[in-house]
Amino acid sequence: MRNNKNLIALIIICFISGADGLLMAQSKLISGEVVDEYNKPLEGATIRLIPGNHLTITDSNGAFQISLPSTGTHTLIISYIGYASQKVELNVSDLIKDIHIKLQPEIAQLNEVVIKKDRVTSLKKEESLTIESVNKNFIRQNLSGSLMKSIERIPGISTIGIGSGQSKPIIRGLGFNRVMVVDKGIKHEGQQWGADHGLEIDQFGVARLEVIKGAASFLYGSDAIGGVIDIKPTPVPDQNTLGGSVDLVGKTNNNLFGGSINLYGRGKNLFFNTRITHQNYGDYRVPADTLYVYDYAVRLHKNHLRNSAGNETNLHLDFGLKNEQVQSAFYLSNINSTSGFFANAHGLEPRRVNTALHDASSRDILYPRQKVNHFKIINKSELYFSDQYMMETEIGYQHNFRQEYNQYVNHGYMPPIYPEDTPIPIDLEREFDKHVFSANIKNYLWLGRHEIAVGINSEHQDNSIGGWGFLVPAFKKTLAGAFIHDKYKFNDAFVLNGALRYDYGIIKIEQYNDWFPSTVEQNGETESLYIERAGNEQREFNSIVWSVGASYNKDKFNLKANIGKSFRMPIAKELGANGVNYHYFSYERGNIDLNPEQSYQGDLGLSWTTSKWSVALSPFYNYFSNYIYLNPTSRHDYLYGAGNQVFEYTQSKVLRYGSELQAKWKFHKALSVEVLGEYVYARQLSGDKKGFTLPFSPPPSALFNLEWSPEFADKLNESFLSVDWRVTAKQDNIVPPEKKTKGFNFFNIRAGTTIDVNDNPIAINLQVQNVLNTRYMNHTSFYRLIGLPEAGRNIILSMNIPFNLK
Repeated sequence: MRNNKNLIALIIICFISGADGLLMAQSKLISGEVVDEYNKPLEGATIRLIPGNHLTITDSNGAFQISLPSTGTHTLIISYIGYASQKVELNVSDLIKDIHIKLQPEIAQLNEVVIKKDRVTSLKKEESLTIESVNKNFIRQNLSGSLMKSIERIPGISTIGIGSGQSKPIIRGLGFNRVMVVDKGIKHEGQQWGADHGLEIDQFGVARLEVIKGAASFLYGSDAIGGVIDIKPTPVPDQNTLGGSVDLVGKTNNNLFGGSINLYGRGKNLFFNTRITHQNYGDYRVPADTLYVYDYAVRLHKNHLRNSAGNETNLHLDFGLKNEQVQSAFYLSNINSTSGFFANAHGLEPRRVNTALHDASSRDILYPRQKVNHFKIINKSELYFSDQYMMETEIGYQHNFRQEYNQYVNHGYMPPIYPEDTPIPIDLEREFDKHVFSANIKNYLWLGRHEIAVGINSEHQDNSIGGWGFLVPAFKKTLAGAFIHDKYKFNDAFVLNGALRYDYGIIKIEQYNDWFPSTVEQNGETESLYIERAGNEQREFNSIVWSVGASYNKDKFNLKANIGKSFRMPIAKELGANGVNYHYFSYERGNIDLNPEQSYQGDLGLSWTTSKWSVALSPFYNYFSNYIYLNPTSRHDYLYGAGNQVFEYTQSKVLRYGSELQAKWKFHKALSVEVLGEYVYARQLSGDKKGFTLPFSPPPSALFNLEWSPEFADKLNESFLSVDWRVTAKQDNIVPPEKKTKGFNFFNIRAGTTIDVNDNPIAINLQVQNVLNTRYMNHTSFYRLIGLPEAGRNIILSMNIPFNLK
């Protein structure tokens, strides 16, 4: 303040002495303070000088300084979230003293502020598609073996599980490459075509995600024909902060222990966020002591699913810049895992398993097993040019490297003894090596009542293969698409959405010949040839898709409707597979002449929400003109497939419809009940399986919940005790060679609280899954094909301990 007074004194002296020339040649340093309605300093208030667009913020004492040009009239705009902005007109010819600003709460705009902060509510109301949002608290309270299992409580979401650490999502009965997973704006690309291939995502590093149910190709392109799991970036830390958190987790079923350490920091504009995660688990237990793998009895040692142990180590680093005009961040991650396959359900001869070796330890990882490493780097930038225009760019590179190891097993003309001079390691059954380059550009314009998004998406994949087993050929794939989306707000109640998109894709399949010779007859002569499993092929695809929808909001009522067309390009496996799938005991053949899938879908959403209760119904209707599926034939391949049944990819017309229901009633200030239900029906209208459903079709199910959320002392917050009763109907609407699945029900218990320790909220969550150790089979589970029940009782204890260093 002493310097400020001296400066003011100097200005006064110069003014009195007529030193106008000196004043005109210099700028003025204006000082001031900003306080709230109680005269308490407001730290972080924004001070903007117009014209010139110079900007500063107040310090912890509410003080600020800003340079004022020596000529003309200028305006200071003082703003702070939740308070009404003020304008101060300044003229350099006037005598300027310290400026004292008192801001008042923004009473008139309170409702608007709440809506902006509650993005989830706004998103659900304005978008015409069915969207669910999940935050980190939901994931912690429902923590399971993988991210997809942790969000399975959402109606309409199920998983294809393989063991305790691997799973992939199913949205309304569609999975694999029909559901897109987006990570920080970039499509996650692994080997998602396989039921035994999980997603390389660290659920401890996910702060928020959105689930889009139904066709979303108009925004995301191919593979979003069934829905999208959109993982959002971790929020940028607050200015001048340094802190982090420690997550600890333990599970009883497979004796898992693990943890995740996070450290973040930010100065004024630069920030970073790091995370290290490690988990180690043993064979998981099922409520069964004997299984029948294709009629062969398999005894389980202490109910352990032998060789289902694993471990993972994940590294993350985020860093970037954020100010008023630019936010740009780099996201680096490296996911590394090793896990086993159930030894008695993999390979051509499950009876050859050395049970004594496997059962000696529940934590070792023997044959068969897989090692997966997924490296990813993404740059996501947002450039704010004005209040009406913003550009967003996303550039990414991914490298997915998967190796499957097993003991060498010969079939057909494969050598009975593995040749020593073969360059392929004797235990490397298969290897998949994928490099992916992605780039997206989106432009957002706000023109009157219009919110317009115009963008392009592009992706290039380079996939190579290795190992002594062949199933999918090497290939290269290039995709490009352009879209325009317009959201028109007629008024606060009625919003209209429309979108149009064009996509082009090309896939090149590379030739593959067996590494061993086979004896074949051609033109009456016997020859020894290296059989060609896949030839050099190239296919090009293009499609125009569209979407039209509307949403209406009136007080407590919300109505939304959407119709649209989506598409999906065939993948390399569907076009060029030609080998034994050891996980299914089948011989699979692709079809190079397949056309891209075309889907037409209508969605409807109705909801009513009050302070005491809410109900939402989301029916949908879906028609595929050429759905791609793996069709079992009556043939068996004895020459190359060891007598396994031959499955061929084909197409048919498919009709699907269903709905989700969510209803909640808070009948007491601390007690509430909730019902979550889902139903999907699918039927093939043409082809060899006309009249049958689709594989992995989930049966109807409902979840009944009772939750107690008491309010304790100041040190305990967000406490709850919750009981879930999951009831699932039988599934006898199957497609051969699927087997029918009996209905089941089981209980889960969840409890948690947050304890304030030195202003740090420590979150503790406890789950008891499958409380009664019920034996049941999930129809969408990978291992259900061999009659393997789901995991038994599992107690999960997790803790999140945040800390602040600055």
